[in-house]
Amino acid sequence: MLQVRGLLSTMVLEESKSVHNDLISQLQNIVGADSVVSHPAELLVYEYDASLDRHLPAAVVLPQTTQQVVEIVKLANRFDLPVVPRGSGTGLSGGAIAIKGGIVIVTTRMNHILSIDYANRRATVQPGVINADLTHYTEHAGFFYAPDPSSQKVCTIGGNVAENSGGPHCLSYGATTNHILDLELVLPTGDVIHTSGADGDQHGLDLTGTVVGSEGTFGIATEVTVRLTPLPEDTQVLLAIFRSVDEASNTVSAIIGAGIIPAALEMMDGLCCQAIEAAYHAGYPPDAGAVLLVELDGLREAVEELVDQVSTICRNHGAGEVRRARSAAERAALWAGRKGALGALGRLAPNYYIQDGVVPRTKLPETLQFVEQVSRDIRLPIANVFHAGDGNLHPNILFDRQDPTNIERTLRGGLEILRFCVEKGGVVSGEHGIGLEKREHIAFLYTTEDLAVMARLRDCFNPRQLFNPDKIFPPLRGCGEVRDQRVAARLAKEGIYAV
Repeated sequence: MLQVRGLLSTMVLEESKSVHNDLISQLQNIVGADSVVSHPAELLVYEYDASLDRHLPAAVVLPQTTQQVVEIVKLANRFDLPVVPRGSGTGLSGGAIAIKGGIVIVTTRMNHILSIDYANRRATVQPGVINADLTHYTEHAGFFYAPDPSSQKVCTIGGNVAENSGGPHCLSYGATTNHILDLELVLPTGDVIHTSGADGDQHGLDLTGTVVGSEGTFGIATEVTVRLTPLPEDTQVLLAIFRSVDEASNTVSAIIGAGIIPAALEMMDGLCCQAIEAAYHAGYPPDAGAVLLVELDGLREAVEELVDQVSTICRNHGAGEVRRARSAAERAALWAGRKGALGALGRLAPNYYIQDGVVPRTKLPETLQFVEQVSRDIRLPIANVFHAGDGNLHPNILFDRQDPTNIERTLRGGLEILRFCVEKGGVVSGEHGIGLEKREHIAFLYTTEDLAVMARLRDCFNPRQLFNPDKIFPPLRGCGEVRDQRVAARLAKEGIYAV
């Protein structure tokens, strides 16, 4: 009997190898041998993004055209394999991780700017175009692409579309969804559609807005038409230095309450300032309790008035000093420090776990006090750098993933912070998406009925659930397997949600 079982196991293994080899061969026929990754050691590069989870795909393909994407999707259907779209892999919620294996379609070689229409303030690009490259390409003509995630030097437009990425300037300019006019979309069937009319306007259902932020579960964008924004006449940057996080938080509400909407309004606590200054020497005081980075733009005369108003508000709320960047180089240095903050935290710990909860601005002081309490409870430092103007928190829990107790405490701390955000009238994600990381936590925010409606919409596009499976929605599994028992209790109370 043991010999028979051994023979059967060998036969199954050999059949599996044969099917895998056939898959790889057919993928190579579509895109070429140099555009398919299948060796286990090379696949390790694609098993993770900037979150904590890791899963190995069966194959990685790097197409260059829409037709190649179509053929890959149809092949995946024939093999009954999941498809996971991926850009640069900078996502922070596990959206590009192949949790069920399958084929990862990487769009980084689809990196061409296809057309620019300055008269109508639009550009059409492939999804692998780097976010910052589009602005660099258009700024000579007086335009820029407004959404600016901190990873904009490496993240792709397609990835931004999938996650509805934000960034420091979304306070004034809006997130990705406000700047997408049309998508060429390869559906899970392999069909190709456009989400808007030829003029870029919506006719009927806002299909473009529906797809943006769907995290690769509705289809793969192979061309993206974006809105270009005229460069402002003047831009000024202020750095307001405070003794405490509370003073800085209250100042945020005061600025917005005065009717002033800065282009960006960012906060960093003392721990972040220390790391940033050690790494970049950008002018952040390492002895500050917190700082506000305020960017004001618009017509020159109006900006000058706003600089005076914001400076006065900051001083009236406890700022010991308000510095004004006096040159483009100083402005660039301050922004380089802010956008390089996460990298600078590597000086303080081997790993960080960044959260993405949102609270009303008036709740910032008590929320940050709660984050400090969580830091004490889990016995791990937390560095805060975030979009204060729209209440989008980014507490970074610093830990060492080589220590299993660190990981457990880190996850517990992140969950407690998200729970508190929801209790204060906020949400579990402002711009990083739900992905794997928050698919259980989303039950804090939505009822089973809410999630069922969302799932029905997804199934209109993705009925077999082969496109980016097991993302966004709570998985169907026993309560004992849910990462945190309090999440399990919530799911059990409402009926474990099946997708």
